[in-house]
Amino acid sequence: MAAVFNLQVGAGGAKSWIFRYMSRGRVRDMGLGRFRDVTLAEARKKVTELRLLRSQGVDPVEARKARYVEEKLEAARALTFRECAGQYIATHAPSWKNAKHAAQWPSSLEAYVFPILGDVPVQNVDTALVPKTLQPIWANKITTAGRIRGRIESILDWATARGSRKGENPARWRGHLQNLLPLHSNPTEVQEFINLITDYYLRSPLTDKEYRVPSKYPN
Repeated sequence: MAAVFNLQVGAGGAKSWIFRYMSRGRVRDMGLGRFRDVTLAEARKKVTELRLLRSQGVDPVEARKARYVEEKLEAARALTFRECAGQYIATHAPSWKNAKHAAQWPSSLEAYVFPILGDVPVQNVDTALVPKTLQPIWANKITTAGRIRGRIESILDWATARGSRKGENPARWRGHLQNLLPLHSNPTEVQEFINLITDYYLRSPLTDKEYRVPSKYPN
């Protein structure tokens, strides 16, 4: 069957341009726009382009679908860190039983993270930016810094899972940030604290009783 171009009239009288062709043994119709929106000259130009694709073995409908998916992915990758954080919180907040913990997420991000990462496209958050975000509080707010790092890591993991970024998580502690951020006066205690926060507080399901950081770790 040769590809044809015609004007289709619907049951209600609506008119639209159609490009009909055969692909892999089946007839396919590709809409080119409504009659009132697309002129005959414009429709013919589109048909010329589509016939060229067919001569190259390309299925125009599938090509358009692939283009749509790619555009959606590009839009997802264009999300800022602030937007991803908002979506992450909206997604997970219903499962957070501790009200204080839930309130601390947005407030801590607003105070310590968004000034640097907030308007950065999430796909561009890298190893240079994460330490820059943490360094102002790393030396004197150990507890807060550990929680902030974990929250950044969780948001970036979520963004990767939904296709908004690719590659390694630059906020990962073991084997990564532990080699980049300066140690404090008592490195053993700091390492112990970071492990405790990462493994227990951030990764364990929350309960009605909030987990308390041992008092030897200052706020």
